[in-house]
Amino acid sequence: MKLVWLRNDLRLADNPALRHACAGDEQVAALFIIPPTQWRQHKMAPIRQRFMLAQVDELGRELAALGIPLHLLRVETFAEVPAVLADLCREQGVTQLYANQAIEIDEQRRDHAVSAALAEQAVSCHWFNGCCVLPPGRVLTGSGEMFKVFTPFSRAWLKALDEEGFVIHRAPTPRGEPLPWQPLAERAWVDEALGELTVDPRWPVGEAEALRRLNIFLEQAVLDYGETRDFPAIAGTSVLSPYLAAGIISPRQCVAALQQRLGYRPQSKAQPGFVWLNELIWREFYRHLLVLIPTLSMNRPFKAETAALPWSWDPDAFAAWCEGRTGYPIVDAAMRCLNATGWMHNRLRMIVASFLTKDLHIHWRLGEDYFMSRLIDGDLAANNGGWQWAAGTGADAAPYFRVFNPTTQGQRFDPQGEFIRTWVTELADIPAAYVHQPHDWLRLKGRKDYPAPMVDHAVARVRAIEMFRSLEK
Repeated sequence: MKLVWLRNDLRLADNPALRHACAGDEQVAALFIIPPTQWRQHKMAPIRQRFMLAQVDELGRELAALGIPLHLLRVETFAEVPAVLADLCREQGVTQLYANQAIEIDEQRRDHAVSAALAEQAVSCHWFNGCCVLPPGRVLTGSGEMFKVFTPFSRAWLKALDEEGFVIHRAPTPRGEPLPWQPLAERAWVDEALGELTVDPRWPVGEAEALRRLNIFLEQAVLDYGETRDFPAIAGTSVLSPYLAAGIISPRQCVAALQQRLGYRPQSKAQPGFVWLNELIWREFYRHLLVLIPTLSMNRPFKAETAALPWSWDPDAFAAWCEGRTGYPIVDAAMRCLNATGWMHNRLRMIVASFLTKDLHIHWRLGEDYFMSRLIDGDLAANNGGWQWAAGTGADAAPYFRVFNPTTQGQRFDPQGEFIRTWVTELADIPAAYVHQPHDWLRLKGRKDYPAPMVDHAVARVRAIEMFRSLEK
């Protein structure tokens, strides 16, 4: 028997491990392992856990309809996986294991331990690239090394893709009579481990839903993406990140659909569609970096010298940021949106990350962890890459003096304050002319229901730059 071990690749289509396992006539089964304690240690947001398990439920039904049983196993941590998986293989007569490669260091160590344990009972392991268009190690410099700077990586990635192309793997065909499937909600041990499994209706699961969102975006928004993507009050982004993070849709499917929509694959900013493609390349870049530099998975900065920065760990200031009580409307609206929905617009992620690190001078690791604990699309590579980019510690050719002004950012990207008034209810009735600097207007009205700015941005900016300049001495 062949066993397909599903992880962050919860789909039938373009799943290399599943497709290769289904080649031939041998019996195929699938597996998903639920590790509640490990998920908590990795700060996985409850909303993301529920989203993934809802997709596991959906995928289990779809696999059962194809005659492929999906086994569910519960462990507490990754350390238990090799023995538990070896027992399952022995019980089921498994001779070959198929899985798509993981890129995070804990997951890689787990997979190496699994390979060693299964080798002892003559079970062969087959690993595939299911998380990137081009696998880590494929996009190299002229000297054969992996890239550490995005722009040359992007050029080399486009060149490599033109040379190699890529294949979209078809979903498997039925392999036998349909099988029964017991929903996760009926399995007591799942509820005991993870609590209520209800899913936020804003985030329906399923490959069909992911493709629907992709197609709507390509038909209605991709051509204007470069102009609209930074405005949180506008539906200008694909909102596919939760589906990519869980592997409900693959980046290859996204690139293929873009190419089909345009009739070509854009190669430069001058061509429509390139700005969105470039975002997919950023996603690839951060994943490749995680493989190149495993310490990124261990709370270490990309720029080693920045480990000496005198970051603050002020719990009260951090709590104010988390709860949206900073006195800067665009920051507070973004954080309240995150806390309520489990998602945040990318421009807002940059604004609030800059505010935490450059205005409050709080360590980026606290922000990174908080995002992971709240985001439905929490992904280590993208989250770590984004936070270190904002903090000035990451893989970025620009120097450390990038400090977003939260007020001007709000004025530029939420000019009428629509997004702010949606989430900062204290400002729901404020005129647009005052929404980004509301404190004088509030004082005139005798109101004290919205906090004063917790820092002076101009002073905080100078302090942030001084912090980094001190490293040069």
